[in-house]
Amino acid sequence: MLAEILLVARKDLRVEWRAKIALGQVAPLALLILVVLAFALDANSSLLELGAGGLYWVAVLYGGTLLIQRSFDVETDDGNMDAFRMSVIGAPSLFLGKSLALFVQIGLLELVLGSGVAVLYNVRVVDWGLLLVAAVAGTIAFSVCGVLWGVMSAGLRVRATLLPLLLVPVLVPILLAGSRAFETALGVRADAGWTWASLMLVIAAVHTAIGLGAFGFLLEEG
Repeated sequence: MLAEILLVARKDLRVEWRAKIALGQVAPLALLILVVLAFALDANSSLLELGAGGLYWVAVLYGGTLLIQRSFDVETDDGNMDAFRMSVIGAPSLFLGKSLALFVQIGLLELVLGSGVAVLYNVRVVDWGLLLVAAVAGTIAFSVCGVLWGVMSAGLRVRATLLPLLLVPVLVPILLAGSRAFETALGVRADAGWTWASLMLVIAAVHTAIGLGAFGFLLEEG
């Protein structure tokens, strides 16, 4: 099963490496959002420092949604969804493989955005452990949720507008938990940051369990 997961992930990452959409288009656009938000707050250093965690996750939400949408647009436009249905690779391996590929892409996006936040918002990290755990937990949750809901809308003509409509409400708890955990890690909120990070892991575990059980059915119905 591990070989199948890595095969699917390598396929997605190879496609992205050739197209260079994540780092060439999505990451600059998400960085631009951080810049616009900084101007919207009139470059007020205290407000930017207080809101850095939330603004970071808003940019991740936007950029990550674009990456998820592209991941399934590639499969649909090239007719790969039919190939997936006829493939000898199991549905759980397909689900985990695409989730792993998205994890890598969203993780790279987050590294770029993290650098942008550090430069634009002049933040300082007081708990690196919490920051890294929250980032990884949020990326895992984002990836598995994206694959699960992406396959639901993959076969629809209106998927370009329907996927964000379905996905964003599901990602709001991740956005909230990630923002709270980051605010604690950045020292602007005296809150239970580890509890929020744990919540993202719970969300990831629940959606992973659902995805492992339902991905094959959703793929057939898509």
